[in-house]
Amino acid sequence: MSFWFLIMAAALSLLGAFFHGVIGGRLYMQNINSSELESLTKSLSLVSWHVFTIFLLVSTFTFGYLAYYPEVSSVAYAIIAINLLGAALFIVLGLGNHRILLKMPGAYLMGGTALLAWLGVG
Repeated sequence: MSFWFLIMAAALSLLGAFFHGVIGGRLYMQNINSSELESLTKSLSLVSWHVFTIFLLVSTFTFGYLAYYPEVSSVAYAIIAINLLGAALFIVLGLGNHRILLKMPGAYLMGGTALLAWLGVG
């Protein structure tokens, strides 16, 4: 197990959580709140946005913990898989009718985190 790869995965997730939750959340909600969407849709959109922020924080704490306690490395594989599947979702949708997704950092953030964590536990 490589301590530094896990620390880098945790740091990348933490950086992503900050930008997603604080900066991105503010920009996203400005756009949503100024739209014609119903209030329930706006509220659910906010929850959906921040569920991803929570996921990034869980990734941060999981990989940080594993760097210091490698004997529980099996828990990393579920978080790595979620990151890989999330990156794949951005790419598949981006190659389809949602090209804008390829310009957003989601696929790169999740793919990079998965790669660093996999190198850390591999």
